Amino acid sequence: MLKTRFTEMFGVEHPITMGGMTGVGYGDLVAAVANAGALGFITAHMFPTAEGLEQEIKRTREMTDKPFGVNMTILPSINPIPYDEYRQVICETGVKVVETAGRSPEPHLPDFKANGVRVIHKCTSVRHAVTAARLGVDVISIDGFECAGHPGEDDVTLIVLLPATCDAVDIPVIASGGMADGRSLVAALSLGAEGVNMGTRFLATKEAKIHENVKQAIVDQTERDTVLINRTLRNTARVSKNDVSQEVVDIQRDTSKTFDDVKELVAGVRGRANVLEGGDINGGIWTVGQSQGLVRDIPTCEEVVDRIVKQAEEIIQSRLDRMAG
Repeated sequence: MLKTRFTEMFGVEHPITMGGMTGVGYGDLVAAVANAGALGFITAHMFPTAEGLEQEIKRTREMTDKPFGVNMTILPSINPIPYDEYRQVICETGVKVVETAGRSPEPHLPDFKANGVRVIHKCTSVRHAVTAARLGVDVISIDGFECAGHPGEDDVTLIVLLPATCDAVDIPVIASGGMADGRSLVAALSLGAEGVNMGTRFLATKEAKIHENVKQAIVDQTERDTVLINRTLRNTARVSKNDVSQEVVDIQRDTSKTFDDVKELVAGVRGRANVLEGGDINGGIWTVGQSQGLVRDIPTCEEVVDRIVKQAEEIIQSRLDRMAG
């Protein structure tokens, strides 16, 4: 059994999380992760209203009696997102852990603290982790350059970013980006992390409510089959390499191009409808990390977690002990 500050803080069996994922973080997957002994997060902004989030929290509780959380990714939006109402629902429904990302969680921290809600804040740099710790978050989830979604603009891989962050803050740190198996977990723990965060690995599971074509694409693709878009806009995102993302990359070779030149191509609604729901792998932008190169099957969440923990324990008990002996 792998016990860390993370497992003790959140009352989970294993030091593994499934962070918020747009179009994916529904209660079915979150409950499956929780029942496997890890910690999953409902993605709040997928629900247009706080009432919708509240219903999803209640629905998830019908599927698991184990801890789970809610992700609040705080970003500018054309249509206002009801963050204050989300926060109120989280507190009123008794959710005890929130994952925040994007902009500073500072405005939300007083209410969360007053209601006993612990906050995991996702960062992509040491300097932002230091600021978040100073503001009073409970855990840092540090995202390396390998990660799906937004890796920041510093291009620092996790093998450097993780120990640097652990050296800079006193609160627990979770490793995010490139994590997919027991070897990843052991590596992260050895570099100072208290656990790992996985997204791509949990996408390719039976409980994920996305099209089977997407899951199979993750299995078939390698670590080289992602691209970085929006670099010239300083809003870098790592997504799957397909016809649409390659078109965006080609357009943005001209550094004078603006967001309006790619807006229709990168629309999240298009990717969710055409790809995640419709199964057209080339139908839009969809997010996946380099860790897909380590994903070779589509098991249940329980099988994923059990396999990771077993592999990690075997490495620690046999290989590392033998090398130290």
